[in-house]
Amino acid sequence: MSFIEKDVLKEMIRENVKTLYRKTLEHATPEELYQAAVFAIRDVITDKWMKTHDEYYERDVKVVYYLSMEFLMGRFFGNALINLEMFDEVKEVFEELGIDYNMVEDAEPDPGLGNGGLGRLAACFLESLSTLSLPAYGCGIRYRYGIFEQRIENGYQVEAPDNWLENGDPWGIKRNEYAVEVKFGGNVRAVADDKGGYKMVHENFQSVTAIPYDYPVIGYGNNTVNTLRLWEAKPKTRLDLKSFNEGNYQKAAEEEMLANTLSDVLYPADEHIQGKELRLRQQYFFVSATIQRVIARFKKMHTDFNELPKKVAFQLNDTHPSMAVAELMRVLVDENDVPWEQAWDITRKVCAYTNHTILSEALEKWPMELFSRLLPRIYQIVEEINRRFMIELTEKYGNDHNKIRKMAIIADGQIRMAFLAIVGSHSVNGVAALHTEILKNQELKDFYELYPEKFNNKTNGITQRRWLVHSNRELADLIDEKIGKGWVTDLDELQKLVPYAEDADFRNRFMEIKRDNKVALANYIKETKGIDVNPDSIFDIQVKRLHEYKRQLLNILHVIGLYNQLKMNPGLDMVPRTFIFGAKAAAGYRRAKLIIKLINAVADVVNNDTSINGKIKVVFMENYRVSLAEKLIPAADVSEQISTAGKEASGTGNMKFMLNGALTIGTMDGANVEICEEVGRDNIFIFGMSADEVQQKNIDGYDPWMVYNMNQEVRMALTSLIDGTFDPDTNLFRELYDALLTGFGGSRADEYYVLEDYADYARAHWDIDAAYRDQERWARMAIMNTAKSGKFSSDRTIRQYANEIWNLPTVDIEL
Repeated sequence: MSFIEKDVLKEMIRENVKTLYRKTLEHATPEELYQAAVFAIRDVITDKWMKTHDEYYERDVKVVYYLSMEFLMGRFFGNALINLEMFDEVKEVFEELGIDYNMVEDAEPDPGLGNGGLGRLAACFLESLSTLSLPAYGCGIRYRYGIFEQRIENGYQVEAPDNWLENGDPWGIKRNEYAVEVKFGGNVRAVADDKGGYKMVHENFQSVTAIPYDYPVIGYGNNTVNTLRLWEAKPKTRLDLKSFNEGNYQKAAEEEMLANTLSDVLYPADEHIQGKELRLRQQYFFVSATIQRVIARFKKMHTDFNELPKKVAFQLNDTHPSMAVAELMRVLVDENDVPWEQAWDITRKVCAYTNHTILSEALEKWPMELFSRLLPRIYQIVEEINRRFMIELTEKYGNDHNKIRKMAIIADGQIRMAFLAIVGSHSVNGVAALHTEILKNQELKDFYELYPEKFNNKTNGITQRRWLVHSNRELADLIDEKIGKGWVTDLDELQKLVPYAEDADFRNRFMEIKRDNKVALANYIKETKGIDVNPDSIFDIQVKRLHEYKRQLLNILHVIGLYNQLKMNPGLDMVPRTFIFGAKAAAGYRRAKLIIKLINAVADVVNNDTSINGKIKVVFMENYRVSLAEKLIPAADVSEQISTAGKEASGTGNMKFMLNGALTIGTMDGANVEICEEVGRDNIFIFGMSADEVQQKNIDGYDPWMVYNMNQEVRMALTSLIDGTFDPDTNLFRELYDALLTGFGGSRADEYYVLEDYADYARAHWDIDAAYRDQERWARMAIMNTAKSGKFSSDRTIRQYANEIWNLPTVDIEL
């Protein structure tokens, strides 16, 4: 072992178990063994970690701060061992100690720090930054409970606290010395200064203390360990003892309550004003804490703020951190006396914005009343930014009031956070080629015409270390054997697998590994769900956040359609199919939760109907998370990427499945377009309307009753939603039926074109059935998907960010 001899590591684990828990190895729980092992390997990590940051400081290098509300890191332990190149040795150590390594790794909880693709992308980016030896911090919130733990009770999603910190946190290091104060509410007044001007003074505010916890982000095969810095809110004073002694217990605990709620839960439900207020507080909290700390660090070595863009880059991961624009202005102008024009020039050079969505609902807007009350000084600064921007627009567009109002940062009683991010940044990027074009030509067209030089594309990516080396060890070993290990840091090397698609022995081994993964998943499903699934069936998997545009409803309607066909014709010639779903719905998203109930209701009926001879099975895997994804993705034959074209910005799940040899069924949406370009139309199953056709349909109008009347399979599937097939006692699924045919709750009928795309989706599924029957052909297609996935490494994406947006240096760390 390159860093710790095996005998030394064994002794360290023994000693840690004894010291931490007063136990011997034989009596330690898996959780205790896991923590003991973490503290042993942290010795190796910490040496690298300290050296990395010493080098950054001594060389005074530029650092990127990646600001994100989410970091869906997944379990740290196994990935740390992969990147330290210690995985096999540590596994052997546990085997020699008579301990099952997998049991130890499974004892680690998934950190509850993210929800979906946005947070997982941030995690992949941080890992790539370290692997590429690029100086970086990830900056976010240390949520105590994360999003939520999903349980399925009687088919319904039930949210429970995700208490991932319950047994301690062996990875995080508390940094009290870097604590900062974050202020809310109060009022702002101008006070004359001694230079004949005035300063803005914030008074009568509530405040909390932001305390950072640092987590190591380990580069693969090098000595770089960057930092994920997560802020936790604590009350400025523990307890107002005077109020407490006077019997005013509520006032005494007010500050503590404010602090505790700030970092309790990711994305609190915001259907009510209290939820909106908490979410706004959270966004300002971590942005303000980060910027205050960054500027304090900068001032230790510099006095000229014009140097800031040469030393600091802030990347805003979607609109959540867009307040960074105004907060940086506040810190420069109010706290460091930088003139407005100079501060604005610096801010725009430092900030860059990534747009992750085409959905207008996600281009955040805040009510002026709430924003100005909660963040009075930030509101003043946004007002001034908007005032000056209005002058710029008037000079360019004259009296075109409609255009100017459309582009205003503050309008109609709202603050448009995406517009603030665009105006206050030097770079605005989309995350897939199609997404960026839609931003430029539709959603943000006015801004693209104004600032064409700002707009660029950075197609998302994933880290192969997590999503192949760690999650699919057998396949990784086979690839190593055939083409060497270069692909682990240069995914384009997988191109060398292309000739092996014609090698019968390689095809057989590739498919044997796929079957091994399917058997392992089938055993896990039996163990956790009590459902028998056939590993020789097609494993068709859709796992992602549940939103109507992602069209889990299309998937389950098609399952109902197949089931109806089997009921009419039990001898239907079809390859058995196992449909697997995993998804969390936002706590307040009623219709998404109803779709989860429908999936489970269909599963109950289909899985218990012996007349269909097991040709279809439906499984909903609860509490979808990174560690579950690592079981599901290597076992998938088919990857469902079926969003309404023009709605998915990129997708990264599609890339993970592709890397592991699953074939995509998908629309020409997001990164599917580029996946199709890489693998060719012969190795992917494309269906449905294009983004342009969807746009035209929006203009021309659409009547889902036409589809209903013309397509018997659709008509029968929809009828089964309301005829008691899946809900014998109530009219539970009537809302879904109405939403598709007539509209419901203010939404347009079949807003996401589920019925319009149904027939072509069903056709593509029969194409899958035909292809799977020819196992040689299927193996070739699967191998080609793995071989052509090089473009979709987050290493490539991060190189582009570093070279084209951040101008970030490579810093090789020597121990």
